[in-house]
Amino acid sequence: MSKEITSREKDYSQWYNDLVIKAGLADYSAVRGCMIIKPYGFALWENMRDQLDKRFKETGHQNAYFPLFIPKSFLSKEAAHVEGFAKECAVVTHYRLKNDENGNGIVVDPEAKLEEELIIRPTSETIIWNTYKSWIQSYRDLPLLINQWANVVRWEMRTRLFLRTTEFLWQEGHTAHATSQEAIDETVQMLNVYAEFAEEYMALPVVKGVKSINERFAGAVDTYCIEALMQDGKALQAGTSHFLGQNFAKAFDVKFSDKENKLEYVWATSWGVSTRLIGALIMAHSDDDGLVLPPKLAPIQVVIIPVFKGADQKALVDEKVNVIVNDFKALGISVKYDDDDSRRPGWKFAEYEMKGVPVRIAIGMRDIENNIAEVARRDDKTKQSVSLDGIANTVKVLLEEIQINIYSKAKKFRNEHITQAETWDEFVSLLDGKGGFISAHWDGTSETEEKIKELTKATIRCIPLDNNKEDGKCILTGKPSRERVLFARAY
Repeated sequence: MSKEITSREKDYSQWYNDLVIKAGLADYSAVRGCMIIKPYGFALWENMRDQLDKRFKETGHQNAYFPLFIPKSFLSKEAAHVEGFAKECAVVTHYRLKNDENGNGIVVDPEAKLEEELIIRPTSETIIWNTYKSWIQSYRDLPLLINQWANVVRWEMRTRLFLRTTEFLWQEGHTAHATSQEAIDETVQMLNVYAEFAEEYMALPVVKGVKSINERFAGAVDTYCIEALMQDGKALQAGTSHFLGQNFAKAFDVKFSDKENKLEYVWATSWGVSTRLIGALIMAHSDDDGLVLPPKLAPIQVVIIPVFKGADQKALVDEKVNVIVNDFKALGISVKYDDDDSRRPGWKFAEYEMKGVPVRIAIGMRDIENNIAEVARRDDKTKQSVSLDGIANTVKVLLEEIQINIYSKAKKFRNEHITQAETWDEFVSLLDGKGGFISAHWDGTSETEEKIKELTKATIRCIPLDNNKEDGKCILTGKPSRERVLFARAY
């Protein structure tokens, strides 16, 4: 089965596309640029969503839902916001179809033109802040901590499954606060929630930082981000958290009476992650044989494959395995017993290797007689014989080891691919060779940042939050610089 996947070394981009399809995560749709998330891929997203949702609620947030359609006039109220999204918006202009009078099928009814066009949401700041105007009157209404799980549409010209599609799933938090500091604290808190989720559940090491002005979210005062590194040396933005200042409050006239009964504009944040995280998970951990999934997110953590001859042997194996399956379930471990006799065990081994199931157990009559089973790890492909007595507890510990190992491997790769560059020639050489994050000085101007992007296709991924101040010279202009930033080519 792995022979159907292009190797990473030969063509990393095709390897990724092959893997998404062959592992049954997603498929192409009849709608240009849109994807179909298949059940296995959606189960992976549900596991991500459930863990994030739990963390959001633990930090005081509540879920709500806002309309898919946004009046066009709303977007024009915040200048930077509309400029940032104008080229990506899908626009609804009519509300009815009719049969063509000449018999040419269905046509748009020209009499059903909307008085005001509706934008299919590329993000929800405008519709939400228009709503918050009626929800917020007093300091007693603050903070307002709302999240929604939704789909959005951004009209992309070049698409890739999970990484960049015209429609995708995400969550977007939108909060309102009485002071600037409260809003900044919220922004940083949610960045930390994303970082902890990425590292603890996705086994994905990330760099926390702040975006440059050029890379900042449209309408934000500051954009915080987590940046991850993929196996091909390219960076991927895995999550963002935005301090919006009072920009949207002023655009939609959202004020509150403070404790002195003085009217003030509220302070805002927004933050979000999307199904792009599935793409990050694939590219950070998987290999030429298929997916490698961290146990904490894998839809199936353990698969048990029986080996038998005839109905009598199968009945005996079933009896033993059913007890083991119940032991796994009692420990909260997701387990599948694949007793489908239309497929040979060897085919199943390859299938579950492709799907990235962390642990595979093979049990046959001889194993039952010897009270052992063969346990195979997906992460390092090692096998061991394990006693059937207490096998669920043994595998539980093994799953924890696998989670740690996957993270350690990704962190080692990431750390080995953060390299300092002192000169322009060294910078370009590293980008074209080793890749990864290049730590270099930059003079702080948008013009220099744009020029570097134009010359190399590398962007400033972030200014790390744990940066140490360090005097130096910009790699391109030679002008003074106070600190290094991380550059990379990115998805």
